[in-house]
Amino acid sequence: MIQGAGQGPAVRGMMVMPVVPVNAAVPPYATDEGYTPTERNLPVVGRAPAPDVPTVSLTPVPEPGPGAAPADGPGPLYVVGDVHGYLDELRAALLAQGLIDAQDRWAAGNTRLWFLGDFTDRGPDGIGVIDLVMRLSAEAAASGGYCKALMGNHELLLIGAKRFGDTPVSSGAGTASFHAAWLLNGGQRNDMDRLQDHHLQWMSRLDAMAEEDGHLLVHSDTTAYLDYGDSIEAVNDAVTETLQRADAEECWDLFRKLTKRFAFRDQGGAEAVRELLGAYGGQRVVHGHSPIPYLTGQVGSEDGEDSGAPAVDGPHVYADGLAIAMDGGVTMAGKMLVAQLPLPG
Repeated sequence: MIQGAGQGPAVRGMMVMPVVPVNAAVPPYATDEGYTPTERNLPVVGRAPAPDVPTVSLTPVPEPGPGAAPADGPGPLYVVGDVHGYLDELRAALLAQGLIDAQDRWAAGNTRLWFLGDFTDRGPDGIGVIDLVMRLSAEAAASGGYCKALMGNHELLLIGAKRFGDTPVSSGAGTASFHAAWLLNGGQRNDMDRLQDHHLQWMSRLDAMAEEDGHLLVHSDTTAYLDYGDSIEAVNDAVTETLQRADAEECWDLFRKLTKRFAFRDQGGAEAVRELLGAYGGQRVVHGHSPIPYLTGQVGSEDGEDSGAPAVDGPHVYADGLAIAMDGGVTMAGKMLVAQLPLPG
């Protein structure tokens, strides 16, 4: 990828976050207008600690044998919402769709599979999730399909926590650091301990957006992507270049922009979707990031009262039918969503 594109204006509004030493207790934090942290109202569902070893092998996948049938055009298109370290739930969801077999191997031939980002934090085995996605990418390619992934804000957060640690960065409302933000947003020490260079390299090269079959795929329900270019290629190049320059302030600005949410919800939401589609193409935006129970008002309602346990049956179509939300809220006892596009009906 050749990156190019300016960075655009800074986003106003950021949480007040003091620098937190590695062994210090995580303090409560305040938020300023315009910033929507992912920690609030998203409790971690208890799980046993993951073993301190890689979950899957990264052995090379052989090319198809001479008798393998060639793929006849592109296969069906699937998308996966936010995983957040819930490896067992991801495996079960992929198996239920016939995308992997009982041994967690690719079983979908020339199917196209996109993950919408946020592989780590909150759940017990984020590194295991990354290992699985990396291996499935190789296996899918060998079978004539593909398995690809987008950059989520939690990938940016983990990269920043590893690279910059407690280095102070300027926010809209005080001093912050990547390490403090990572802890406050569900960072798991087990993931950090197991994070290796090949994980960092893979995450750093992820695209920020893609277009497939008229679907504009992004992680975050925000229009902040417009600050990074007027085409999909320009945005992807700008994000990659930002990470390659490894400037803490610049990476922090990228992180906080892609942490913005709810641009497609409520009044004006459809117009915001149309703005993105007009710039980057496609007929619908498909995103993760904001859990469906937030979007439907089941959790985090304006009056501060929750309306009961979240019930997620599938993707949420909203904003005049122009947006599809794929974060089923697995971190809040919701659902790991894997869906085929286009949605029926």
